[in-house]
Amino acid sequence: MSKLVLYGVDISPPVRACLLTLRALNLSYEYIEVDLFSFEHRTEEFHKKNPQQTVPVLDDNGTFIWDSHAICCYLVDKYGKNDELYPKDVLKRALVNQRLYFDASALFMPLRNISVPYFYHNVTEVPQEKLNNVKEGYKHLENFLGDNKYVNGDIMTIADFCCAATASSLPAVLKMDPVEFPKIAAWLGRLEKLPYYEEVNNVGVRKYIEMLKDKFTYV
Repeated sequence: MSKLVLYGVDISPPVRACLLTLRALNLSYEYIEVDLFSFEHRTEEFHKKNPQQTVPVLDDNGTFIWDSHAICCYLVDKYGKNDELYPKDVLKRALVNQRLYFDASALFMPLRNISVPYFYHNVTEVPQEKLNNVKEGYKHLENFLGDNKYVNGDIMTIADFCCAATASSLPAVLKMDPVEFPKIAAWLGRLEKLPYYEEVNNVGVRKYIEMLKDKFTYV
């Protein structure tokens, strides 16, 4: 078995998605926290691991992979005992990929576009359009879930880990109303029953929300 090392920070939704995947696969790994606020990710040493200078980064015995979605796919393909979390069937995989791309573009980017300017430049005034993008992400996710237990049907996949890590963090900038979005609330409730979910995701979520709580004025 290769030695797996994940570089990240607990408040990051993409990092938490990778941690959820590692735990779901029951893999042994080392977790190294990167202090983004001290710009550890901008050092020459980290640049060699990931020229994009982002977290998460996976080190698999000297091979470095970054982007949470790429990492989650890689972990299942290489180490999964079966393909349930990331199906090999072409159509099933395409549908999981669609949800992964949805998370990357329509769920996470609206959150990043609000939080990163605050973290690095103390920008607290947020255009209403950015908030609307978050709300639109909620609406699409609610529709995707429909009558399904998970984002791709009745079987949990890495798309659930990626989308849930982001969706559970979105209340940092816009509260998720369980009355308006009951399917999202029920879905997150199902995932919270996973034995590792509280430790791996919710602890970081609470830190993230506390850091951003009441920080923004929407204009």
